[in-house]
Amino acid sequence: MIVIEDPDTLSKICGPNDRNLKQLEKLLQTRIFTRGNEIHLAPENSELNTVFESILNDLLFSVKQKKIPDPYMIETLFHTHIENDPDLRSRDFLSHEINIPGGISRITPRNLNQARYISSMQNHDLSFGVGPAGTGKTFLAIAYALGEILNRRFRKLVLSRPVIEAGENLGYLPGDLTQKLDPYLKPLFDAMEEVLTTSAFQKMHEMNLYEISPLAYMRGRSLKNCIIVLDEAQNTTQEQMKMFLTRLGEGSRAIITGDLTQIDLPCKEKSGLIQAAGILKNVEGIGFSSFQRGDVVRHPLVKKILEAYEQEHTN
Repeated sequence: MIVIEDPDTLSKICGPNDRNLKQLEKLLQTRIFTRGNEIHLAPENSELNTVFESILNDLLFSVKQKKIPDPYMIETLFHTHIENDPDLRSRDFLSHEINIPGGISRITPRNLNQARYISSMQNHDLSFGVGPAGTGKTFLAIAYALGEILNRRFRKLVLSRPVIEAGENLGYLPGDLTQKLDPYLKPLFDAMEEVLTTSAFQKMHEMNLYEISPLAYMRGRSLKNCIIVLDEAQNTTQEQMKMFLTRLGEGSRAIITGDLTQIDLPCKEKSGLIQAAGILKNVEGIGFSSFQRGDVVRHPLVKKILEAYEQEHTN
């Protein structure tokens, strides 16, 4: 049993229509109920009660830190206690947030792998985030990069992608370079618009704080004091990946994201992301984060769709 004196804190921990408690019930596979300002676990179980009380104490801590608990936070706290992860304790997870000046809200990880990914970006000058669609790897990379730029830790954000079409030939698009690249880079702009207010986004544009650079135009450059995001890196050739990795200049940081299940390269080409992951996995100073289907935080159907495709592939 946990007693919470403040009604507002109790309401935040329980969530709208008790959705947080229902998520915890599902994870613990036992009933949880409230009585006045008390939250009870039923039936009493010493092992479950320890996890139950630890999670609720962490939720109290999160509310004091002005973070609003949600079912994703509940699930991650549950796994940190069950797995007893020595590298990422529950309070550490709650501290791994991305603060964006002028942003719409703080960005907090929704699962352990997202927390590890944020930690990797914070502690390595070169980070890889690899996993299926919907795991938040691109969104978190952009959010982290924006936070670093707007907190004035880096001079400029450089966004890049290999210009590879997913099975459709779009031909020669009209307009200048930025207009031609817009369809390819739209997911990156979507992430920026999701975490920035309109005025903050416009300010970044006016101050030239971000740059669009197709991967093919990176050769010969040395990017100093920049934070660089290379998205859809599974579609880089081996030569392109090596070229990109050697663009990292003094005081810069790079984040590379990709999904190895969605390679659109011609059959004869081998993915530079696969090669780089193999060659660089033991190089000190480089962080690797892997996401699985269970880490999907997009629409719940996305996880089921990926599972169905995986089953079809194995049959």
